[in-house]
Amino acid sequence: MRIGIFGGSFDPVHFGHLLLAECCREQSALDEVWFMPAATPPHKLDKAQAPDRQRIEMLELATGGHRAFRVSTLEIDRGGISYTVDTLSAIVGKHPDAELFLLMGADSLHDLPTWRDPKRICELALPVCVERPDSPSLDLAPIVELVPPERLRQIEACRVTMPSIGLSATDIRRRVADGRSIRYQTPRAVEEYIAAHSLYQA
Repeated sequence: MRIGIFGGSFDPVHFGHLLLAECCREQSALDEVWFMPAATPPHKLDKAQAPDRQRIEMLELATGGHRAFRVSTLEIDRGGISYTVDTLSAIVGKHPDAELFLLMGADSLHDLPTWRDPKRICELALPVCVERPDSPSLDLAPIVELVPPERLRQIEACRVTMPSIGLSATDIRRRVADGRSIRYQTPRAVEEYIAAHSLYQA
């Protein structure tokens, strides 16, 4: 089983998230992609989020029609600050025969050395770096000291490309607060859920 792990706040999930997951599934021949909403992302400690249950429900609405997409509540069930290395270790413990792939933007690889135990992360899962036409190309220099040459070659070979889509959860929340439309930025079911639960309103 080849499993892609896609972590984030998903506050809310939007078409950019879904397109990235689908590009990775197809180009990296993944059997499943697990959307992993974070309980408390280490880099967003000072930012309010929609309640955990509502972020999960929006993800379930967005991914429900795709047989290869799953929503995992592992990090939310664990609580506290969500560290990727802890999540991957837990998944390996439960699924020792699975091959794990960590989905991320190519630009995120630059920050990987600042994450908790980045060397172990690269041992537990192969980073799958997604390149967009409007983003910097993949640069392996930041992790050269963390992983052996063979792993670097695997990361470079497993890169994924996707179209530019120009969406962000921050902008969607801002548009909702300003009373503007988010049609065609997130699935219709998620859009209706946001309205029904009065999320992100000023």
